[in-house]
Amino acid sequence: MATPIVRRSSNESSRSKEPTRANSLPLATRRFAAWAAEITLVVASGLIPFSIGVYANSRSDFNRVPLNPVLVVTERAIARPLALPVSYGIRNVAWPTNFLWTLALFAPVTLSWWQLYLLGKTGSTIPKRRLGVRVVNEQGKPPGLGAVVIREGIGRWAVPTSIAYFLWRYSFAFPNLGLFTFLAVLMVLGEGMGLPLRRGRRALHDQLAGTYVTDATRPLPPKNEDGKSRSQSARDNETDEWQEGNEQVATASIAMSSNTSPTLWRRIQQNPNLILFGVALVSMTAVLATLIGTQVYIQTQQTQRTTKQINSQQFLALVKQLNPNSGATNEERRSAILAMGSLNDPQAIQFLVDLLVNETNPTLLDTTQQALVTVGLKAIPELKTKNQFLAGEIESVGNSASQEQELRQKRLQINQGTINKILAVSSGQTNGIDLSRTQLGRSGSEGSSFFNLVLDNVDLSGIKFKSTNLNQASFKGSRFRGVGEDGRWDTYDDTIANLSQAQLKQANLTDANLSRVLMNGSDLSRATLNRANLSDARLVDANLSSTQLVGADMHRAVLENASLTGADLGDAKLNEANLYAARLGRVIAIGTILSHANLTKTDWQGADLSGAYLDHANLSNANLSATRLTGAVLRSAYMENANLRNADLSLVDLQGANVAGADFQGTILAPSKQDPADQFVQTPDTGSQSAVVQGVDFSQAKNLDAKQLAYICTQGGIHPRCP
Repeated sequence: MATPIVRRSSNESSRSKEPTRANSLPLATRRFAAWAAEITLVVASGLIPFSIGVYANSRSDFNRVPLNPVLVVTERAIARPLALPVSYGIRNVAWPTNFLWTLALFAPVTLSWWQLYLLGKTGSTIPKRRLGVRVVNEQGKPPGLGAVVIREGIGRWAVPTSIAYFLWRYSFAFPNLGLFTFLAVLMVLGEGMGLPLRRGRRALHDQLAGTYVTDATRPLPPKNEDGKSRSQSARDNETDEWQEGNEQVATASIAMSSNTSPTLWRRIQQNPNLILFGVALVSMTAVLATLIGTQVYIQTQQTQRTTKQINSQQFLALVKQLNPNSGATNEERRSAILAMGSLNDPQAIQFLVDLLVNETNPTLLDTTQQALVTVGLKAIPELKTKNQFLAGEIESVGNSASQEQELRQKRLQINQGTINKILAVSSGQTNGIDLSRTQLGRSGSEGSSFFNLVLDNVDLSGIKFKSTNLNQASFKGSRFRGVGEDGRWDTYDDTIANLSQAQLKQANLTDANLSRVLMNGSDLSRATLNRANLSDARLVDANLSSTQLVGADMHRAVLENASLTGADLGDAKLNEANLYAARLGRVIAIGTILSHANLTKTDWQGADLSGAYLDHANLSNANLSATRLTGAVLRSAYMENANLRNADLSLVDLQGANVAGADFQGTILAPSKQDPADQFVQTPDTGSQSAVVQGVDFSQAKNLDAKQLAYICTQGGIHPRCP
């Protein structure tokens, strides 16, 4: 018998002659190390640019631009299956952040496909090649891109993560994302390591793709001259190698592939009757499903036509009875109106909405309103159309005091009152209702006798109030956000109202739940939002001038470029909020929590921030001139290039703050001596004052005078001129 020839590539020869320390490790260890290195490279390619983007976004040196639409679409696509809340509308970021986050999205995808390409064409990625690990098919060749996609995409990731997802989604753990991550990692590791721990077994992803993991530092088993598999003696030798600790599972499997049990496709080829049976079964099922579906469709259409015909006949009879020339009494007409409201027919709803405008009898007007309230939310579209028509007529006529103008305003008031009643009785059922550009509040020309929208303690979640006039409306204790179908907060299907560009001047929203509500560009000037929940709300470019926000919860709210001039933010919670370039002149923010908030380029001129918590806040390039900051906490605040001219920083805790480039011209750092007769304000003793600027570096601060330097040096501050 001729001696079999073992073929090796030049790379394999060099590795076998010069074994590295890593290649001396067991194959299972090297497989796991190579896989961990591949995952680390992919994760790092996204995490590094994302982290740099977050840092760039916190800087004030860059212009703000809207978030890349590709990132917005990706965020929403990921948020739905993972039950994550999504912020809609305008979202501004620094322009380098836009680029870096886009890179963080595409870099991992590109690197993943590059690794798949290498694995398919050569059998090894760079980490696998370094560690002497190779993936091959049954012929001992590179598996190809198709097999690799099945191996990695379906077997290694899709199957384990799908099992983890269903276990998480339909268990008590939902929507806790941390538990899903733990389950997914556990499933992926179990799939990749569970089966291979048993000698001679392959992982699921290798079985699906028909691949084997081999030791690239050792040659594949030789073949006989006739090209057949090696002899039984070779297999016996390999068994001995297993007993000696060799982990060449895949090599043995390749050699024995000809003796393995036939696959499903081979069985089908060997038994044609199985194909015929399958085709017949599928055909019969399809025919039966088609017949049943057709019958159900025909029956449904027939029922709808019959119902429509009956409703049409009833509608015509009721219209005839409501005709002014019919001779019907008011009581008969009232009965006809109520009967029309119960028809649940589009033409009946339209007729009632028109009747609401044209009817002059007060009794019949009340009855018509009652009928439309019975119809419920289905009447809203027709009422909205009529509302916009009447508002347009009033606007076209102007502010004339004619009798016709008063009649139009009276009709609009009745329309508004009907919408008010429907929303009040439909609490919690309003998701998707569109009242955009509707006139439901007072305009500037209306007197005090006109309509006021009152929806206190009502669930208005999911309503679209975009560009709607809600001036002077009352929403005390109302909810503009619901849990959605899954019954859980902070998930993708939360029902959230849209109040973008809405007019809410002098509206009363005390104790209202506006969490995550979209309010970009809304006018809330002189509104009352005391103790309202505005956490995670989006108020980009909103007008909150002179608004009452005492005790409001606004943590993580987005208020970029918003105007809060003269607002009262006493005891409000704005921790981690984004107020980039917001205008806060003359704001009252006594005791307000602004920890970790983004206050870059904000204007606080003349504001009162006594006792406010600004620790770790970003106040770079902020204008704090003439502000009162007595007793405020500014620990570790970032105040680079901040304007502190004539500000009162007495008793402020600046430990750890960055004041490089900050302008201290006229700033009060030390409290004035207390008048013994003044018992209202108690200043701390000298010991507590010494901690105000202790360890703070004022080396790059601007316009420090001699008195300020003396205070800094004596209280433990750092400056080159200190002795």
